[in-house]
Amino acid sequence: MAFKLRGLYVITDSLLMPTTAELVAGVIAAIQGGARVVQYRDKSTDNEKRLQQALALKKLCQQQAVLFIINDDVGLAKQINADGVHIGETDSTIAQARAVLGQSAIIGASCYASIEMAQQAITAGADYVAFGSFFPSPTKPDAHLVSLAVLQAARRQLVCPIIAIGGITLENGGALITAGADMLSVVSGVFAAKDIAAAARSYTQLFLG
Repeated sequence: MAFKLRGLYVITDSLLMPTTAELVAGVIAAIQGGARVVQYRDKSTDNEKRLQQALALKKLCQQQAVLFIINDDVGLAKQINADGVHIGETDSTIAQARAVLGQSAIIGASCYASIEMAQQAITAGADYVAFGSFFPSPTKPDAHLVSLAVLQAARRQLVCPIIAIGGITLENGGALITAGADMLSVVSGVFAAKDIAAAARSYTQLFLG
């Protein structure tokens, strides 16, 4: 594997950063704080805005040697030549994404609380798998909670990078790393902070402990 997935994985939020200027400034600050992966997530139907924002973030991430992932939208990932795509339960299949994006693309899959789903995703060609929500999350308040035992079992059984997501704070993130998470995926914990760079830096430091 040419890339190393470890550290802070941030996901953008169109409600926290509604304008392109706010989005770019927020992502710059997160990268300054040590974010290693940026995922662009925007569920709106404004395709032109999404295209322009994705292009701006891709250029920024390229300049900073940070991986840039598109949430759900394989077509957009292909259009801007993003580093990869993250796929949820109701999105394109991993095989479809691989066929469109090619062998060098990084493809991640949400597996919620299911190690079986993760194993199937890896067999289908996923480069990393994500489990969660581990804690109540303002981004997805209705998400079912996943126990640390699932993460521990996944670490014993799986060889690919594991991402933890959902309500992750500076207080609970260390326990997820100890349980086996290679990356902490954070939305509001970084982008809702008054000082985004400082928040990202604090999450990054959890991996040094």
